[in-house]
Amino acid sequence: MNEVIIHDERFQALVIGHARLERLWTGGRWMEGPAYFPAGRYLVWSDIPNNRMMRFDETDGSVSVFREPAQNSNGNTTDRQGRLVTCEHLTRRVTRTEFDGSVRVLTDRFEGKRFNSPNDVVVAADGTIWFSDPTYGIDSDYEGIAAESEIGASQVYRLDPVSGHIEAMVHDRVKPNGLAFSPDERLLYVADTGASHQPGLPATIHAYPVTPSGQLGAPRLFATCPGGFFDGFRCDAAGHVWTSAGTSVLCYHPDGTMIGEIRIGEIVANLCFGGPRFNRLYICAQTSLYSLFVKARGAVTPAAG
Repeated sequence: MNEVIIHDERFQALVIGHARLERLWTGGRWMEGPAYFPAGRYLVWSDIPNNRMMRFDETDGSVSVFREPAQNSNGNTTDRQGRLVTCEHLTRRVTRTEFDGSVRVLTDRFEGKRFNSPNDVVVAADGTIWFSDPTYGIDSDYEGIAAESEIGASQVYRLDPVSGHIEAMVHDRVKPNGLAFSPDERLLYVADTGASHQPGLPATIHAYPVTPSGQLGAPRLFATCPGGFFDGFRCDAAGHVWTSAGTSVLCYHPDGTMIGEIRIGEIVANLCFGGPRFNRLYICAQTSLYSLFVKARGAVTPAAG
């Protein structure tokens, strides 16, 4: 099977012809939220239904349990200081793991109402934390606890972790899911997986311009998924968007053209860049963790800068 498919010659410059997709570990139920820690050369990700977080060590290839129970954690990222920021379904909150290992609750309510189930999370250069809040963790008991939405909407929020101020930033998506900033943070990309609740709704990524004041302008449609859903994604340093899409990873040029595909063979949830040069693509699929070395380098995260 040829895992890497060139749809546009521009993708040729981003991939390595002889590099092959590696399955690093299997045994999960629904794997999400990879976050890379360059100082330790390890990856942390969530296995949501199994209520645990896992850890892959690049130095020896070992996999171990990072945290269990893990509050049905979903999305993870790192902040400017290299601390783990996590979206938790079970507790319906966003937390930060401090350097001493303690877990601090950053936010669990908006206007006095509990969140639905924080899903994906990114940290901006100014330290603010942006996260999506669809209902997947309260839709059933599989990834959390079934409950009614208190807020009555699925939105994207911006949190100032210093002041605690929180603001709803995206109101116009049915089920906002994956998030990523462009490398210059002039765009916020937001995936909508609302077809899970509204059959026939296109699975999309929209690009929201970020104004100098930090607000969001009117979005434009960036891409429509050719099969399955866009779930989680990240940008490389040149602004290409690498995204989950059904059973593949798709790569989009900043102009919105789909230029390449990496066929995984099982449903892909999320991905991130890692490795000492940020040229190793880590991919969380339904049951397994994969990786592929590429020529592209991930956009340098605040924690790695």
